[in-house]
Parts: sequence; C-alpha cells; structure tokens
Amino acid sequence: MLDWLIRRRIAAFEKTYGYDMSYARELLASHRKGFWRFARVQPMADCRDGVPPEAWYAAKLAAVRAEDCGPCTQLSVDMAREAGIDDAVLRAVLHDDLDALSSDTALAVRYTRAAITHAPELMGLRDDVQRRWGPRALASLALSITAVRMFPMLKYALGHGHACVRVQVGRETIQPPALQPASAHA
Repeated sequence: MLDWLIRRRIAAFEKTYGYDMSYARELLASHRKGFWRFARVQPMADCRDGVPPEAWYAAKLAAVRAEDCGPCTQLSVDMAREAGIDDAVLRAVLHDDLDALSSDTALAVRYTRAAITHAPELMGLRDDVQRRWGPRALASLALSITAVRMFPMLKYALGHGHACVRVQVGRETIQPPALQPASAHA
C-alpha cells in the first residue's frame, strides 16, 4: 500500500515538473530500504536557514550544474522560478555572469563553485558567507549544495543520466558553458 502511494507521488511530481523519475521508481522496486534512505536527502536539500532565497537558489543551481547539464538543471531552474526567483538571475548563473548578480547571490555562487572544485579561495569565501549570514546559514548552504548534487549522481549511477541538453529559462533557451573553477570567477 505504501509503495502505491509513493508511486502516485512520484507520478504527480513528474506531471508537475515534466521531469522523469524512472530512476526513483526503479530504486523503489529494486531496493525499497535504499529508496527510503535516499528519500531522506530531500529535507537536507531544502535546508535554507538564514540564506536569502535568491542566493540559495543560485547556489543550488550552480551545485546541480556541476553534476548535470540536463534534466536536473532544468528542474532546479523550474523550482527557482516557481519560488519567484527572477529569470535574469537564473540566466546569469547559467551564463556564468557573476557581475550580473547581487553581491549576496554572487557570493553564494562563488562559495558553491569553490566548494565543488576544492579551490584555494574556499576558506576565504566560507568566512565571507559566515560573516554575512552567520554559521547557521553557512551550514544550511553547505547541506543544500551537497544534497542537490546527489540526485543527478544517483540518476547517472543507475543508468538514467542524460546527455547535456539546453535549459529553458522563461522564453530563452540556454546551453550552459562547461563549469569553470571558482578561481576563474573571483
């Protein structure tokens, strides 16, 4: 009975976002306990204590883009738009145009990229995040950007990854460039 309910929720999510969740259905069918363990990641991905919404969504988009340039990136864009994040912000993140972002949002993206690439400036950016928003916000940002990368990684590991595709932001179609090290954007 519970599996039936979960499959219905997966189908509803797919319908809402136009996002293929066959990897989740496969995981549920093949390893129910593993599915439930993975399901616990979502609250971690949603952790946003003290981080401004625009900065948080931009960081999540930068993080997911490190693992995926297709459906998961599109899903992140769609969810950010649903939350009211301006298309110009999302386009700037996808185009690597940090000069077009507010200082808060640019900081979150630079911090995310530095964490992902293990860049030498990570500790300075970490300190900047903590000074600007506090230790709880730093922890929230770290948890979120770690968790969102798990979804595309699991998809690829299960054989459900897709080749890079263009991402739609409003009426504009974007082919995000390859992710550059954080130092290229400092």
